[in-house]
Amino acid sequence: MKNETTKKSYIIDMDGVLVSGRTVIPGAPEFITALRREGHSFLVLTNNPVYTPGDLSHRLQKLGLEVPKDRIFTSAMATAMFLHSQRGKGGTAFVIGESGLTEALHGIDWVLTDQDPEYVVLGETHAYNIDQISCAVRLLTGGAHFIATNPDASGPSEKGIEPACGAMAALLEKASGVTPFFVGKPNPLMMRTALNYLGVHSENAVMVGDRMDTDIIGGIEAGMETILVLSGVTRREDVQRFSYQPSHIIESVASLGTLEEATVGSDCEDSASGLLVPFLASALLDETGGMKTFSSVKPRAIHRADVDRDARTHD
Repeated sequence: MKNETTKKSYIIDMDGVLVSGRTVIPGAPEFITALRREGHSFLVLTNNPVYTPGDLSHRLQKLGLEVPKDRIFTSAMATAMFLHSQRGKGGTAFVIGESGLTEALHGIDWVLTDQDPEYVVLGETHAYNIDQISCAVRLLTGGAHFIATNPDASGPSEKGIEPACGAMAALLEKASGVTPFFVGKPNPLMMRTALNYLGVHSENAVMVGDRMDTDIIGGIEAGMETILVLSGVTRREDVQRFSYQPSHIIESVASLGTLEEATVGSDCEDSASGLLVPFLASALLDETGGMKTFSSVKPRAIHRADVDRDARTHD
């Protein structure tokens, strides 16, 4: 078989992978630098609908991560794209959300109103109030369609865990009897929309995330290779209880500071052929069990069988 090299693209979750609150996860800046240096296209994907891509780019820059706004994709953007595909321009919506959502809807020439809107669109906001909630319930019982940006019931904040879109959606559903359609992860629609935005195919893309129930299952259902990082909410012992498994498990993106392409050859005929397999933490342990530095590691192609074997050895 003729050797081929496939350049992989990366879809990267933000919270728990690149940052934790206002703190950069160690190795994240080096990972982003490596992606750029080695010519991998990438997109930072987040279910957070509160901020615009420009806002998030600025916040990441202040933390030391250089991610341009055109490399950030939010559930609010995916929601706007979905609504545009359903209705086109000129739609109307009552919105509970912040600028990240309202700007995305204005971007598809939608009108935001509480006067007989076609849709109630729920995102997340810093200030829920009973008047907004009551209005949304009345509009839903009156026939408006119910769209929500993401199903997350809670999320991290500077003050700790706070209720998120999924929790408010449950309240509105209970009060109105109308079930929402969630656009964000783990809906494969979010993943496919992000892939289309980046202009890549799922077979040549890797999803990097910290949650089994959103990032990993979303990547699997979209046909992507998946990497679970343990720097967020998931612990290694939690993984086995899921009926689906990630392609790889690593401690953090610090293990991805150097990337390489696996070469397809006659000795690599299985389903792992052609996958980009990063330098995983389990492949970087020296004789004493300590971590080798990237500069001391000679690049080589690591196939999935090697990764799985090493993971079992070092569990």
